[in-house]
Amino acid sequence: MTIGSSMSSGYCSLDEDLEDCFFTAKTSFFRSAPNKVPAKNVTQTVEEEKPEPPTVQEIKQKIEKYNAKVTNCLLMKLNDDGTYTGFIKVHLKLRRPVTVPAGIRPQSIYDALKEVNLADMTDKRTSFYLPLDAIKQLHISSTTTVSEVIQGLLKKFMVVDNPQKFALFKEMRKDGQVLFQKLPLTEYPLYLRLLAGPDTDVLSFVLKENETGEVEWDAFSIPELQNFLMILDKEEKDKIQQVQRKYEKFKQRLQQTLKEARGKPG
Repeated sequence: MTIGSSMSSGYCSLDEDLEDCFFTAKTSFFRSAPNKVPAKNVTQTVEEEKPEPPTVQEIKQKIEKYNAKVTNCLLMKLNDDGTYTGFIKVHLKLRRPVTVPAGIRPQSIYDALKEVNLADMTDKRTSFYLPLDAIKQLHISSTTTVSEVIQGLLKKFMVVDNPQKFALFKEMRKDGQVLFQKLPLTEYPLYLRLLAGPDTDVLSFVLKENETGEVEWDAFSIPELQNFLMILDKEEKDKIQQVQRKYEKFKQRLQQTLKEARGKPG
C-alpha cells in the first residue's frame, strides 16, 4: 500500500509483513522481538558529520554488500534512475496516548489504493495508548524523508495528532549502552539503514514523542485533555487496587505466621 499525495516526494508503502501481530484499537502492530543482550538505556546527543552524497556506483556496491548480509527476503533494490528501495523497522515507544477517530473500521486495501482518508469521515475522537515497543515494518525509497515516515505511520494507524508531536530517533548500541539520536526531518532513513547494514542491533529506528522540554498543553484539544484525565484516573484506581491487593496478601501471611507461632509449645 503506497502512501498518497502527502508523501509524493518519496515512495513509501506500509506493508503488513512477516511477523506475528496482535490487534488493538482497529490497527495491527507487531510485537517486538526480545533483545539479544540486555543493555542499559541512555539518551544523549551524538554528534556526527554528514557524509558526502555517494555516487551511483558506490550505492550499487553498498547495496550488494548489504544484500549479502540479509538473512530474509527483505533486500534493497537499485532502480535505473539511481534511487533504491528497501525496508526499515520502526519501534513505537510512545508514553502518552494518541488520538484516533472514534468508531472507524480498520483501513482496507481498497481504502489505501484509493487514498481514502477514514479519519475525515467523523469528527468524533478518542485516545488510547499504543502497545509499548510495538514494531511496524516500512517499505520505503531512498528519497523518503523522516518527515514522510512519521506522516505515513500516523496515516496508516489513523492517528490525527499533529505530526510535530512526534520525532524519529535512531537507536545505537555501544559499550553496553543504548544511545538515541533525534533525526532531522530532512534525513533519509533508508540511507542510514544502508550504511549500518541489516543488523538492527547496530542501528534501529524509534518513534517517540517530540520532547522539547515542558509539555505544550495548548497543543491539545479539550476532548484530548479530557481523555487524558480519564486515562490517568483509571490508571490511578488500578494502581491503588494493586497496592491494596499486595498488602492484603502480606497481612494474611503475617496473620498465618502469628497463628502458627501461637500454636507451637513455648
